[in-house]
Amino acid sequence: MDSIDLEVLKTSSAWIAAGHRCQLVTVIKTWGSSPRPVGATLAICDDGRVVGSVSGGCIEDDLIERVRKEGIMRELPEIVSYGITADEAHRFGLPCGGTIELALEPLGPDSRIDELLHRLERHELVARTVDLKTGAVALESTSPGSVLELHGDKLVTQHGPRWRLLIIGAGQLSRFLAQIATAMDYNVTVCDPREEYRSGWTLPEVRLVHGMPDDLVIEMKLDSRCAVVALTHDPKLDDLAIMEALKSDAFYVGAIGSRLNNAKRRERLVEFDLTPEQLAKLHGPIGLYIGSKTPSEIAISILAEMTAVKNGVPQSLQLNHADAMNSNARIS
Repeated sequence: MDSIDLEVLKTSSAWIAAGHRCQLVTVIKTWGSSPRPVGATLAICDDGRVVGSVSGGCIEDDLIERVRKEGIMRELPEIVSYGITADEAHRFGLPCGGTIELALEPLGPDSRIDELLHRLERHELVARTVDLKTGAVALESTSPGSVLELHGDKLVTQHGPRWRLLIIGAGQLSRFLAQIATAMDYNVTVCDPREEYRSGWTLPEVRLVHGMPDDLVIEMKLDSRCAVVALTHDPKLDDLAIMEALKSDAFYVGAIGSRLNNAKRRERLVEFDLTPEQLAKLHGPIGLYIGSKTPSEIAISILAEMTAVKNGVPQSLQLNHADAMNSNARIS
């Protein structure tokens, strides 16, 4: 399962290879309320097919209608705006009078989409620079934390996994979690030294490691764009890895288990000389309460909590929501 942005690039590459003209649409700026964030992408084929989204549907309809009527005639990138006036905001369905600025870039063999995809397959984080005056494209490696930038006539976009997720355990829940996280543009690694679990792994696009989880945590040099989720229920595998993760800058560390089991885990971790601040970073029971019962639902609840933490949602709001839904029924 690919992320939306990766699907846009792969589909564009296929259209170009088939001899179609197509254009890449990128959100470069928003004002007020906007359904899609800066950096969101959409690709339109000359026959009206579309992949991706820049507005949730309203602006897409206008872009598709223009392509069907006029074709894709532009030779150079162009910056366009939607929703500048109140009438336009009403017409295109932008809430609260929001305005969105888009870059429309015609794609072809010189757009270096295949080269970009090749580098993304190697899990590189790549900056793609488009010269808006000439259409020339440059690709170079970049570092985590980079964001979309428009400097004069140069549009710089970032591509590749911006976030990393380490899942400890290769069971059924891990497969669902890895699938959804991959679609959310996480670079996912699964670690399980137990051969009986690894033998049933069915996601070739996800890196599977057979070493000890705590060694891998150290090897990965976790930063503020990393998350660690322990799902084995085995303290011998989970605890040492969690200890190392809590000492790192990882933005999220969580472990499966009931309230009682997580309380016992915290008691064990205290013996490893973790500070109260480090121990407080541990999320467990893991996930937001959404009435989860099946592995797929539990995976969604875990990623919901991870997303809330990543986006800076105060923990008090997360807990209040869980309490309102009977927090005693959270995932065990």
